[in-house]
Amino acid sequence: MLPSRSLCVLAEVLLVSALSASNSTAPSYRQDLLDLHRELVEIPSNSGLEEAAGKYLHNYLSDQGWAVTDIPVDPRSNTPENATRFNILAGAKGSDTLGAKVLLNTHFDTVPPHIGYSIEEGEITGDTQISGRGSVDAKASLAAMVIAVTELVEAGEVSPEDVGLAFVVGEEVGGEGIKALGQYWTENTPSFNAIIFGEPTEGKLACGHKGGMTCTLNAYGVAGHSGYPELGRSATAILIKALDKILEADLGSSVLFGNTTVNVGQLEGIAVNNVIADHALAGFGVRVAVGPQSEGATVVRKKIQGILDEVDPKNLILSCNQGYGPVETNCDIEGFETDVMKYGTDIPKLELNREFKKYLYGPGTIFVAHSVNENVTVGALEEAVESYKKLVLNALDS
Repeated sequence: MLPSRSLCVLAEVLLVSALSASNSTAPSYRQDLLDLHRELVEIPSNSGLEEAAGKYLHNYLSDQGWAVTDIPVDPRSNTPENATRFNILAGAKGSDTLGAKVLLNTHFDTVPPHIGYSIEEGEITGDTQISGRGSVDAKASLAAMVIAVTELVEAGEVSPEDVGLAFVVGEEVGGEGIKALGQYWTENTPSFNAIIFGEPTEGKLACGHKGGMTCTLNAYGVAGHSGYPELGRSATAILIKALDKILEADLGSSVLFGNTTVNVGQLEGIAVNNVIADHALAGFGVRVAVGPQSEGATVVRKKIQGILDEVDPKNLILSCNQGYGPVETNCDIEGFETDVMKYGTDIPKLELNREFKKYLYGPGTIFVAHSVNENVTVGALEEAVESYKKLVLNALDS
């Protein structure tokens, strides 16, 4: 049996060996990746309040030799009077993004509230967890994209003129940033034939995502004393009956995207319980699984209207935004696991009169996005760097 001192020395040797092995498997860019990701997550950037994050990105990329163009975006109601909002276009080594063949796009706005950055204590490994608002949605994609393009250019695997970055604000609240980018590209013709969009896909290459539509349903009745319901007409009762039928209805499905689903997120009525309500309101979101992108939302809206006409055509008024049907993306690249996403992205809001390939990929899972425990692992970030490199090279070759 070894003496206790020898056992301690042996333990130290084994620990050093384990740590050395861990460090030897880390990619050379790990620290740059983690530093950029940390800085991004530490900066609050709720939608409408993205100025500080935008300035950081502008300065960071400029200092790295990128040619950076800021694309102005209109303020939101919560944007301070003297603050600015802008998208960022960046070309490696001073190149012009209008000439790029492939662009990588994601957003740097987040949902509230801001949650500060934290990383698990101890030696950093691929399993080390990083937490904070935007750590996965979508600052993980953003950091990985920057490092991926940097690595490709520095290694001479791609020409800096062939690839660029396009980072936007406002994705979480309607897509003001991507719409402003589309307007810029309408006025300044780009050359790209592919865009790689970054959102949490669990490291899978998405074949598309469900469409979306938001609706408001108003119900109208006749007010009266609750003790005499026969003297009035309850708007609340009409609304509940309508919502029940909508939630139980088959609103359409497809093999690729599954079922169309409805989430009722808002309910309003009068403020007292002893009055028959003369008005009630519901707001709901629809994840559309049927029809082409241009028509799917209209198909579902007509089905919902048909249900309302059966319940009470005179006292139920439906209003919906334009919406869109399922969005198909390119996923025919060898070596990637594929899936379809049930959430929405900026992709359908980028309206351009031209055809181009669309890829959707990103590190981390949407299951923790927008939550108090939003997180991503170091390994997922590093895997994303390699996957974005592969996607860029494939897009350039196709």
